[in-house]
Amino acid sequence: MKRTASLTLATVAPLAATLWAGAARAQSAGDPAGSSALTAALEWVQGTLLGNLATSAAVIAVAVVGFLMLTGRMDWRRGLTVVVGCFIVFGAVSIVAGIRTLASGLH
Repeated sequence: MKRTASLTLATVAPLAATLWAGAARAQSAGDPAGSSALTAALEWVQGTLLGNLATSAAVIAVAVVGFLMLTGRMDWRRGLTVVVGCFIVFGAVSIVAGIRTLASGLH
């Protein structure tokens, strides 16, 4: 009788694991309920950060920092921090896409 119970458990365990894995994949396939408002808000923030106004402000900031660095009124390290910050803000979409590609390639 004990042998039959262990045989049944050995048969049922892989089937249960397969069903749970399928359910987990099905949940991650779509957006969760109610996430459309959050997604819309994040898209608005992204549009604001990467829009025409932000691009103009970044161009002006880099121009002013570059002028201050050339005239010796600003430390080079602080000036490069501003420039690198602009690259990170405007390249965030590409940076995240690269990280997601690397993360999906590891599985």
